[in-house]
Amino acid sequence: MTNPDLRQEEMVGHVPALRAFARSLANDSSHADDLVQETVLKAWSNLHSYTDGTNMRAWLFTILRNTFYSEFRKFRREVEDIDGKFAAQVPDRAAQDGVMDMRDFERVFALLPADQREALTLVGASGLTYEEASEICGCAVGTVKSRVNRARAKLAEMLGTDVATGEVADAPDP
Repeated sequence: MTNPDLRQEEMVGHVPALRAFARSLANDSSHADDLVQETVLKAWSNLHSYTDGTNMRAWLFTILRNTFYSEFRKFRREVEDIDGKFAAQVPDRAAQDGVMDMRDFERVFALLPADQREALTLVGASGLTYEEASEICGCAVGTVKSRVNRARAKLAEMLGTDVATGEVADAPDP
């Protein structure tokens, strides 16, 4: 068995050739660099499976090629959805009510005054203390508490929920 340090040195010696091969596949230098890095990581972690006396360069090129084609197959199945419009159209049966409730919340949350939205976001969503939120807002702790309380009450009113229990109030009969 060959010394592992010699194997590692030989592997590093093939990096320029790997990079050239990766560039020919990827047509993008940053993607090529990522491919080479992924190849070296895979080879390094599987160095124990390399058979002494075989062609390390061919072994590394095979890893790089397989990595490239695996990524290609994966990306070919993916749909670019930067703004989330496509994902928003996909039905989610199990959480349908939750999605609709969240949309309702987002709609009415946007109707709150800016100072109340800010206070509620800092305390309710971000988990900051009233003291931390008051420092960020540049106002007294009591003012933040008041804004959060008014925001919660207004949200409950607009969403038709009971403030004390958080349960949806009965809808009036038509």
